[in-house]
Amino acid sequence: MTTYAVAYLNVQDRETFQAYREKAGAALAKHGGRIAAVAPQPLRLEGSLVAPDSLVLLAFETAEGAEQWHADPSLAETHKLRRDGADVSIFVMKEAA
Repeated sequence: MTTYAVAYLNVQDRETFQAYREKAGAALAKHGGRIAAVAPQPLRLEGSLVAPDSLVLLAFETAEGAEQWHADPSLAETHKLRRDGADVSIFVMKEAA
Protein backbone atom coordinates (compact mmCIF):
# COMPACT_ATOMS: atom_id res chain seq x y z
CA MET A 1 0.00 0.00 0.00
CA THR A 2 1.26 3.48 -0.82
CA THR A 3 2.75 5.38 2.10
CA TYR A 4 2.99 9.16 2.05
CA ALA A 5 5.47 11.51 3.65
CA VAL A 6 5.12 15.27 3.95
CA ALA A 7 8.17 17.52 3.85
CA TYR A 8 7.96 21.05 5.26
CA LEU A 9 10.66 23.16 3.57
CA ASN A 10 12.06 26.60 4.23
CA VAL A 11 14.89 27.12 1.74
CA GLN A 12 17.92 28.86 3.24
CA ASP A 13 20.48 28.42 0.46
CA ARG A 14 18.93 28.24 -3.02
CA GLU A 15 22.09 27.06 -4.79
CA THR A 16 22.65 24.16 -2.38
CA PHE A 17 18.99 23.22 -2.44
CA GLN A 18 19.00 23.24 -6.24
CA ALA A 19 21.92 20.79 -6.15
CA TYR A 20 19.76 18.59 -3.91
CA ARG A 21 16.77 18.84 -6.25
CA GLU A 22 18.92 17.57 -9.12
CA LYS A 23 19.59 14.35 -7.16
CA ALA A 24 16.33 13.98 -5.24
CA GLY A 25 14.32 12.07 -7.85
CA ALA A 26 16.89 9.32 -8.29
CA ALA A 27 17.42 9.08 -4.53
CA LEU A 28 13.69 8.64 -3.93
CA ALA A 29 13.28 6.15 -6.78
CA LYS A 30 16.03 3.96 -5.32
CA HIS A 31 13.63 3.10 -2.49
CA GLY A 32 10.34 3.10 -4.37
CA GLY A 33 9.58 6.78 -3.80
CA ARG A 34 8.53 9.71 -5.93
CA ILE A 35 7.35 13.28 -5.59
CA ALA A 36 3.55 13.17 -5.67
CA ALA A 37 2.83 16.90 -5.27
CA VAL A 38 4.53 20.19 -4.48
CA ALA A 39 2.80 23.20 -2.94
CA PRO A 40 4.89 26.35 -3.05
CA GLN A 41 3.51 28.85 -0.54
CA PRO A 42 0.81 26.48 0.79
CA LEU A 43 -2.48 27.95 1.91
CA ARG A 44 -3.20 27.43 5.63
CA LEU A 45 -6.90 26.84 6.19
CA GLU A 46 -6.78 26.48 9.95
CA GLY A 47 -4.51 26.62 12.98
CA SER A 48 -1.53 28.64 14.07
CA LEU A 49 1.33 26.57 12.62
CA VAL A 50 3.50 28.85 10.50
CA ALA A 51 3.27 27.80 6.86
CA PRO A 52 6.60 26.77 5.30
CA ASP A 53 7.94 28.09 2.00
CA SER A 54 6.66 24.89 0.44
CA LEU A 55 5.19 21.49 1.21
CA VAL A 56 6.22 18.40 -0.71
CA LEU A 57 4.16 15.22 -0.71
CA LEU A 58 6.29 12.12 -1.24
CA ALA A 59 4.80 8.75 -2.14
CA PHE A 60 6.57 5.47 -1.35
CA GLU A 61 5.55 1.93 -2.19
CA THR A 62 5.90 1.03 1.51
CA ALA A 63 6.60 2.69 4.87
CA GLU A 64 9.79 0.67 5.02
CA GLY A 65 10.89 2.22 1.72
CA ALA A 66 10.49 5.70 3.21
CA GLU A 67 12.56 4.74 6.23
CA GLN A 68 15.21 3.05 4.08
CA TRP A 69 15.46 6.13 1.83
CA HIS A 70 16.08 8.31 4.86
CA ALA A 71 18.61 5.93 6.46
CA ASP A 72 20.49 4.88 3.29
CA PRO A 73 24.21 5.60 3.90
CA SER A 74 24.84 5.79 0.15
CA LEU A 75 22.50 8.83 0.06
CA ALA A 76 24.21 10.66 2.94
CA GLU A 77 25.67 13.33 0.65
CA THR A 78 22.31 13.89 -1.02
CA HIS A 79 20.53 14.20 2.34
CA LYS A 80 23.25 16.61 3.49
CA LEU A 81 22.53 18.86 0.50
CA ARG A 82 18.86 18.95 1.52
CA ARG A 83 19.69 19.79 5.14
CA ASP A 84 22.32 22.37 4.20
CA GLY A 85 20.01 24.02 1.68
CA ALA A 86 16.81 24.13 3.71
CA ASP A 87 15.30 23.94 7.14
CA VAL A 88 13.29 20.77 6.62
CA SER A 89 10.99 18.48 8.62
CA ILE A 90 9.71 15.23 7.12
CA PHE A 91 6.79 13.25 8.52
CA VAL A 92 5.74 9.78 7.34
CA MET A 93 1.99 9.22 7.34
CA LYS A 94 1.52 5.57 8.27
CA GLU A 95 -1.77 3.82 7.66
CA ALA A 96 -4.27 4.10 10.49
CA ALA A 97 -4.83 0.88 12.42
